[in-house]
Amino acid sequence: MSILVAEGFSFDFKNAITAFKFDETNKNLPTYHGVTALKAVDIVAEFEDYYIFVEIKDYTQNQLNYTRLKNYLKYKFRDTFLYRYAENKVDKPIRYICLLIGTNNIQCKKFCKDLRNELPVGLQNEKRWKQVLAENCFVVNFDRWNKNFPDWLVYSKDVQFL
Repeated sequence: MSILVAEGFSFDFKNAITAFKFDETNKNLPTYHGVTALKAVDIVAEFEDYYIFVEIKDYTQNQLNYTRLKNYLKYKFRDTFLYRYAENKVDKPIRYICLLIGTNNIQCKKFCKDLRNELPVGLQNEKRWKQVLAENCFVVNFDRWNKNFPDWLVYSKDVQFL
């Protein structure tokens, strides 16, 4: 897998089948999804057994308060799920990762707990639900990303590659 740049960060998704900017703005690229009322996560990566959706936000520069940002992250996932459903690309479990720059571990845990409840993660009503929307949800800051996901390293905006 080659290096993927999104929101100024470089991601190395080892063992990915494919990884691309899902919110692509270049109309000439095959990953461009057009302009619709739906929101889109920054990155979608496909692996043999699952997909990951990645949303990147700088909490220090974000004008949204906690509740509005949490809802924004929730709708980013849900709308991307709808895009992928329409493309017939929800054939594997989906893991959602929010990379929140400028947050501490306590803030990440609170976002994660609330997002897991609201997405929802897993089968919420075992009698009626037949499919899971999100297999799991993670909210991490920059420092925790590489510790939690050593096979998907992220590099800051300042790193130069040879």
